[in-house]
Amino acid sequence: MAQQEEDLAFNRDLDAPADTVQQISPLVRRVISNNPGPMTFTGTCTYIIGRGQVSIVDPGPAYPEHVEAILKALEGETITNILVTHTHRDHSPAAAMVKEATGARIVGCAQHSSARDLALGEVPALDAANDMDYAPELEMRDGDVLTGPGYTIEAVTTPGHTTNHLVFALREENSLFSGDHVMAWSTSIVAPPDGSMSDYMASIDKLRSREEKLFWPGHGPAVLEPQRYLRALAHHRRQREHSILNRIFSGDATIPEIVAKVYEGLDPRLTKAAGLSVLAHLEDLVARGVLRADGPPTLTARYTRA
Repeated sequence: MAQQEEDLAFNRDLDAPADTVQQISPLVRRVISNNPGPMTFTGTCTYIIGRGQVSIVDPGPAYPEHVEAILKALEGETITNILVTHTHRDHSPAAAMVKEATGARIVGCAQHSSARDLALGEVPALDAANDMDYAPELEMRDGDVLTGPGYTIEAVTTPGHTTNHLVFALREENSLFSGDHVMAWSTSIVAPPDGSMSDYMASIDKLRSREEKLFWPGHGPAVLEPQRYLRALAHHRRQREHSILNRIFSGDATIPEIVAKVYEGLDPRLTKAAGLSVLAHLEDLVARGVLRADGPPTLTARYTRA
């Protein structure tokens, strides 16, 4: 019997003051950076794993007050590892600051790279969002394991939101730090050339094959039923693809035309992000031979039925 599709329901219930440490599970504490916004919700979640000799996940933006809050929360303890899911500026820049203060090593995702080469005349749409100075001492690959007193962390490659995106499974609690790949408060932006929709969907399927029962995301509250939520995310993206195809088949040919119809009532601050998300779908549809573009698939191309 075919599995029933599930509607995507967001959870935006998060009562956590900025730069305040909270114990959220036996092995995990959380400190949220004071960088709220339309793309970051209440701010970036920094996670502390373990006691005594700890690892932290996503130290956040280069905000001295956030780094100070992390260090204050860990007075009398030692940070041994600074894990980074990906190199957007709201996640990785504080790694260098924490390293300088503690001597901890930076581990996790690879340095920033794009998912594809730039088309002629195309500029990197999200260059300002990328931490180009990030340099890990240890680049973790799929299945790599890092241990500390009482905890085991497994790296899982999940390209899509960015090409270098990683998530980290905490084996002792059957949970997973999902970065920006899976969040309860919103869908993740997939923005070419940094991101790839085909990679993103493959990474969703990859996590659906795993057994973790709780996700701790890079922004917002926990994903409490990750398998149900992953099914809903996949369904949502298929529905978005269907809406985009309907607009193309109705005669719309450009991304601004599609965004105006598909994202009615959109917060104007998110118009650019919506255009990049539509581009990610169009790239995938062109690659699959469903649509064609009047040149490389870019933000300014025109699209028609193949």
